[in-house]
Amino acid sequence: MGGFDQMTARLGGFWDSMLGEGRRWWVTSTSDAHRHWREGGSDFWPGEYSKTYVLAEHRHDDILDGIRNGRVFVTTGDLISELDVVVQAGDDSSALARIGGRLHAHAGSDVRVAIRVRDPAGSNHGGHSPEVARIDLIVGAVSGAVSDRTSDANPTTRVERRFAAADWKRDGEYLTMTHTLRDVATSSYLRVRGTGTGELEPSADPRGEDPWTDLWFYSNPVFIEVH
Repeated sequence: MGGFDQMTARLGGFWDSMLGEGRRWWVTSTSDAHRHWREGGSDFWPGEYSKTYVLAEHRHDDILDGIRNGRVFVTTGDLISELDVVVQAGDDSSALARIGGRLHAHAGSDVRVAIRVRDPAGSNHGGHSPEVARIDLIVGAVSGAVSDRTSDANPTTRVERRFAAADWKRDGEYLTMTHTLRDVATSSYLRVRGTGTGELEPSADPRGEDPWTDLWFYSNPVFIEVH
């Protein structure tokens, strides 16, 4: 589904069900290469098509710490090369969280979300220069463990805001946008995804589809704990 499996791509599906239980369930992008497409296969070299970005210093231990703690976003086809999500409670500049983190907020407060994306110039490995067409802010409730252990859905998950070119500010390769969650009453999580397509939701990839034309990115979540 746009280069990602249904466990990640389906809105309100398995991944959201894990997040709704409060689980720190992080996603990464994989490059499982067996036979390269230039050699008659259908695989890409690691990092050629799908990439995992980790916020870390250039040290092995910090990279692993970043993966363990979800300071990660994933993308296909170099649709983006940087992503920062800053979540802030009210006007308190000291109360903020980023991807993989958690924000403590008082019930009834407003929560401001600032998103900054780098839409890189130049060509990817497919010879294309894709552009971000839309960015979605996704929100879901955190309600704890469910009684039905076979559940793979979170019905509270929704697209809180869809951003298109008219909704963000562009400064060279960088796109910035903001949204405020009003009167937050219960604990929740938020995550960000984006695409270079016009699809509102990622659909199953048809056989023979050119993967370079169906690009998506996903951030790991930020949790909002309401007290």
